[in-house]
Amino acid sequence: MDYKFSNDVTEEIINDNIDKNEIKVYDQKPTPAFIGASWVALFAGMVSFCTGLWNAEMMLNEKGYYFTILLFGLFSAVSVQKNVRDKLEGLQVTEIYYGISWFAALASIVLLIIGLWNADLDLSEKGFYGMSFTLSLFAAIAVQKNTRDKKFIESKEI
Repeated sequence: MDYKFSNDVTEEIINDNIDKNEIKVYDQKPTPAFIGASWVALFAGMVSFCTGLWNAEMMLNEKGYYFTILLFGLFSAVSVQKNVRDKLEGLQVTEIYYGISWFAALASIVLLIIGLWNADLDLSEKGFYGMSFTLSLFAAIAVQKNTRDKKFIESKEI
């Protein structure tokens, strides 16, 4: 395959003979600052969420529920990001896995909302869990994107 790269942030076409909407590649290598900020945000969100659970006065099964939702959410968010990117780049993605990834991501968010809605927690605690969960999911997506972009660009520099 022929690759075209530019110095701007625009999308470039992998092969001139392919329809412009079919395959796109992102050629901007993430900066070390953005990579670092993404990892810091991921750990801040996860550690905050888990510290809140550790110190919470709730039964162990409730703590396990929220911890499982965090892990489920992180995995599903990364899966969605990977599937969306694969589709944009023209890589084959099965529709069943694509759908399951989206379902799992939305299900983790809905399950957290239902759990917090019914929890016997102060409103500030509910907000804390919601925000640290959201930060973790967003950061997991950013970390996965950065890792993929960095690996792709490095493989083309050889």
